[in-house]
Parts: sequence; structure tokens; C-alpha cells
Amino acid sequence: MRYHLKLFSSQRKEFYSFIKSLTGHSPLKFKLYDIAFIHKSASYTDKMGNTVNNERLEYLGDAVLGTIVAEYLYNRFPFKDEGFLTQLRSRVVNRSFLTQLTFKMGLNRFVVSNANSVSESSHLYGDLLEAFIGAIYLDSGYSVAKQFVIKRIFNQHVDLQEMEKVDNNFKSQLIEWGQKIKQEVEFKTVNNPEPGPEKMPFVSDAWVDGKVLGTGEGYSKKEAQQNAAQQALEKLSTQEA
Repeated sequence: MRYHLKLFSSQRKEFYSFIKSLTGHSPLKFKLYDIAFIHKSASYTDKMGNTVNNERLEYLGDAVLGTIVAEYLYNRFPFKDEGFLTQLRSRVVNRSFLTQLTFKMGLNRFVVSNANSVSESSHLYGDLLEAFIGAIYLDSGYSVAKQFVIKRIFNQHVDLQEMEKVDNNFKSQLIEWGQKIKQEVEFKTVNNPEPGPEKMPFVSDAWVDGKVLGTGEGYSKKEAQQNAAQQALEKLSTQEA
């Protein structure tokens, strides 16, 4: 069954009106937006034998979003160093934050998904927003994608002053904590030894002074390490309380 037809045949007019209202531009390449909302769990095969879902658009949108955010922050903070800009950019493109934006914008209403597991659905909505940005870029170009990100994300949903105060780099926090009290911190990351629909590809242990204080899973080694570090920090804060 072609899930995109099931959804868009009855809601096509509403869907494209929504896109026009959200982006400020009438969509030209309609198929791009259809594909942008198809999660890999609802993939189908086209007449040419190609698998159709939003993963390729998500890959492109991730790069486009990263470039726009980097350029915006570069101009917004002309005297800040690379480390500051890199950390602030990571907070803006954080997966959890992108997921929140997807719901605030109403993009979630049109997603096509058969995701049942935690691992499948955990990145679904953040990936959707990036795929949507990829579709805008291919449909109308960089300037329109940039306008969308600045007007609909930065101007409406991003408080840079608050974001400057937030440090969600848990791995860095844990390493700095270890350096202060002279305890060794290291991460051991491997492919998940228990693969399955509820498991992510990588698992990492956060070792502090020769003991495992946190374990985390992730779609990437970096994500798994961040989750392990967060768990370790939470355990340490409990012990110190």
C-alpha cells in the first residue's frame, strides 16, 4: 500500500495550503513535500524500483539547516570565537529541540509513519523537520530555505540569550568534572551487542575512576556517549545530594 496516497489523496489541498502558509511560498515541486513526510517505516517502492522515504531529504536538510544556522550565528555574534559558535549551533540543531519545533509548527499532523518501536520513533519528528527544509531548498532554493529558518525558527522559537545559558554537552561536563577532582573519565563505545527493534545501533559506557557510572544508546557513537554521560552526571548529582 502506498501510504502517501492514503494520506494525501484526501488532505492534499489542506496539506499544500499549510505548506504555503508556513513557508510563505507556493510549493512548485509537490512530490518533494509528499516524500518529506514519509518516514522510513512507511517506505514504498516506486515504478523504477527505488525505495521512497524522507531519509535522503533529511540528509540534505540537515546540511542546509546547519549552514544557515552557522551563517546566522556568525553574523549575530561577530566577536565570539569558534567554540562558542559551535556550542550554540549544536543547541539550535539539537534533536530534541527540532522535535519540539515540529509540533509547534504543526508539521507532525501530516507525518506518514508505521513506526512502532522506540528506536524508530525517537528521531522521527526531528528528522521530519530537516527533510522539510531539504524539500524547501530543492523546491525554491537556498534563499527561501534561509528565510524559512530565520523567520519561522529563529524569530519565533529561539531565545539565544536563554540558549547561551544552557549546556547540553554532557560529555564535556563530565570530563571537566573529572579533571577538577582528578578522576579519570573515559568512554567505551561499541556496536549494540543486543540488536533489535527496540535497540539503537551503538551503546556506550561512561567510566569514572574505573567504574561504569552511565550507559547510553544512540544512533551515532556521539549520541550514545552523550546519553551515557548524562546518566553518569545524574547519578553523581544524586550521590552528592
